Amino acid sequence: MQITAEILDKIAHLARLQIAPEDRLHLLESLNNIIAWVNQLQKVDTTGVEPLTHMTYEINRFRPDVIEQTLSHEQALSQAPDHDADYFRVPKVID
Repeated sequence: MQITAEILDKIAHLARLQIAPEDRLHLLESLNNIIAWVNQLQKVDTTGVEPLTHMTYEINRFRPDVIEQTLSHEQALSQAPDHDADYFRVPKVID
């Protein structure tokens, strides 16, 4: 498969990207290099190789979950730029 200018335009449209004209050639070259690399990987014989589900066999060492009172309610609110009696006040982000 070869990435063409038309395919690049379609990908950019679907991803809602605006690609600068001076970046188009470099991006086309990079995408085609990625496709070539994937095609090369598909030629590797993986007969008898089990799928990898984890990168290592190490197990996370989690600490015990202990409930502690690290900050009082008043201490936490005292550091806030804006708050009412019980809650932090933040600017509205959804119209």
